[in-house]
Amino acid sequence: MSAMPNPSSDSRRAVLITGCSSGIGRRAAERLQARGYRVFATARRAADVAALRAQGFDALSLDLDDSASIARAVDTVMEQTRGRLWGLFNNGAYGQPGAVEDLSRDVLRAQFETNLFGWLELTNRVLPHMRRAGCGRIVNNSSVLGLIALPFRGAYTASKYALEGLTDTLRLELHGTGIHVSLIEPGPIASRFRANAVRKLREHIDMQASPFAERYRAALRRLEHPGPVAPFTLPPDAVVHKLLHALESPRPKARYHVTVPTHLFAVLRRLLPTALLDRVLLAVASRENG
Repeated sequence: MSAMPNPSSDSRRAVLITGCSSGIGRRAAERLQARGYRVFATARRAADVAALRAQGFDALSLDLDDSASIARAVDTVMEQTRGRLWGLFNNGAYGQPGAVEDLSRDVLRAQFETNLFGWLELTNRVLPHMRRAGCGRIVNNSSVLGLIALPFRGAYTASKYALEGLTDTLRLELHGTGIHVSLIEPGPIASRFRANAVRKLREHIDMQASPFAERYRAALRRLEHPGPVAPFTLPPDAVVHKLLHALESPRPKARYHVTVPTHLFAVLRRLLPTALLDRVLLAVASRENG
């Protein structure tokens, strides 16, 4: 990894991070700031922005569902950095649970607005500045569910499959510009992701009218009264470690796998025929519901 500038220098590399209210985004902001970066930590809610400012970050309001909010945040960052932004870590997202046949058009659209369209718009506003500088890093936080599908995660999986395709295309289009594009693909990470997913399930899915009503009830019992942490769960630092490599290596990777499940399923997807992989995935889902 390359050496970072002195933290007290005006030449500190600046990084914009979305979804910093908790979890991976918050930890990434903390570690990058400690490492000497100038961190622009963003969140949607005013209370979270205030908490980030109290922690010493250049904190900004950024709502990925709101084009005006995205534009204001980028304008502020570019004004304060004189147009020099080294890195963008697209991290802010949520998971919408529910069987595919229980997803309305509006619910699926909302998932894509936050998890894909907002990221695209933010990235496209940043890229002209990176092009003028002749360098930069775009890092998109995907998921093991960008590699494989599991039942009742169709909306989130679709958004991550789409993100993977868009990111791969962008990486090819930016070849030779000095701007590098990477994907991080975590499996289970300790965060508020699951609690937020339960809220979205209750808010947007008519569970009682669904043919999967009993499956939903079992899922809620498991999610709202959690026992031990899911196997192979890692802390957010596991993701941040890969983020640092993507930001600092002269040859960043196109993909960074995080956690055992991601490494395993990346191999199985290449080796197994679809029918056999389906059996493995259905067995994983059955153990979750068991």
